[in-house]
Amino acid sequence: MDFGACRRDRFKRAPSRRLAEHFTGLERRGEGAERRIAGLNWITLFEGADEAAIMEALSECEVLVLPAGTALLKPGEPNDTVYVLLSGQLTAILDPALPAEAGIRILPGESVGELSAIDGQVVSALVMSLTDARLLVLPRDLFWQRLNPIPAVSRNLLAELAKRMRRSNEVMLEVQRKQLELEFLRQELDTARQLQASMLPLRRPMFPDRQDIEIVATMEPASAVGGDLFDAFFIDDNTLFFCIGDVSGHGIPAALFMARSIGLLRIAAMGSRRPERVLQRVNEQLCAGNEANMFVTLFCGVLDTASGRLAYTNGGHCAPLVVEGGEATVLPIPKGALIGAIPGLRYVAKEMVLAPGATLVCFTDGVSEACNAAAEEFSEERLRAMLGALWADTPAAMLDAVRAAVAQFSGHAPLMDDCTLLAVRRPIDAPVPPQPT
Repeated sequence: MDFGACRRDRFKRAPSRRLAEHFTGLERRGEGAERRIAGLNWITLFEGADEAAIMEALSECEVLVLPAGTALLKPGEPNDTVYVLLSGQLTAILDPALPAEAGIRILPGESVGELSAIDGQVVSALVMSLTDARLLVLPRDLFWQRLNPIPAVSRNLLAELAKRMRRSNEVMLEVQRKQLELEFLRQELDTARQLQASMLPLRRPMFPDRQDIEIVATMEPASAVGGDLFDAFFIDDNTLFFCIGDVSGHGIPAALFMARSIGLLRIAAMGSRRPERVLQRVNEQLCAGNEANMFVTLFCGVLDTASGRLAYTNGGHCAPLVVEGGEATVLPIPKGALIGAIPGLRYVAKEMVLAPGATLVCFTDGVSEACNAAAEEFSEERLRAMLGALWADTPAAMLDAVRAAVAQFSGHAPLMDDCTLLAVRRPIDAPVPPQPT
């Protein structure tokens, strides 16, 4: 086996009265004193055996100096050597896909490589050094012809193999337990994902029976569950409330905060047609008991579907885009702080008229800030240019094209942030509100 930069030292025979001192002198400082007292008994293979006979057999053996992180034995490779660990630590990993921490620890005094050296089969486990290590190299012929005939060595070999098997069983049982826990967690996350999805109006379009408005949304979380949110519902026959938001962080904490935000928004919106008051109320409620210091950015609007008049407000969220006539322009938004961070804040609203045929596209920063391999962002400018070219498509086709473009731009790498889009369009034949005189 090729050990690359590993060093081999010759194990030389010493005067008989200093055999134990010479052997234990190969160990790290700080351990030598205790091991000198024990002689060779701290080596499992040599416990209770004749030291002089052992030292005679080891007179021409080598000591392998193995740097930390170096593989000693690899699965599938042949091995004809027994190694005795003199100093440092090794680990035997039964499954190469597992981290080093999941392996069986091999400590000074223990041996490794016995099974493949005995049966001539290839190595079945990855053995690597966790620290700089020194190993006594025992070739198979030397082990069987000169060491094994020494009384007590065979018994010690069987005892060590039995001990290794018990430890292997314990490790495998622990791995199985963790796999069961992981599978249970995956099932729990899948249930959480389904519950989260059930909280959002994912039907496309959301209100298929209405001819005065078309609303479509899409959300793709960066993990099993996400922190982005959107919602849309009618307060009365002609008054539509809609919102989009982005909770700080990812995963389960963000999903829990998202669920709380959705519930509070729905309650607040049903009690007021003024979006700035909705944000003020939700902000106060999210600030209460927020020891985790989480927050959410929100853009929300109240639209009169008959006239197209839209009142909207903002709490630290990305400005939506108005897509009309081959152009996508940024909607001027009022300044507003993050929701759930500072109690007592006041928010303001602006108004505009969403013209027939115009589409308001809201998005989270997971869209505009998606990065490619060169760390370049998809960018709002690229999004504007794309939406301008798609202005005549249906809202659903618009959002699908944007999501596909973001995936292609990022090289289909896993999302770094949740990716959410919401499109609100007035049909081209929607009534035009009377102009003030």
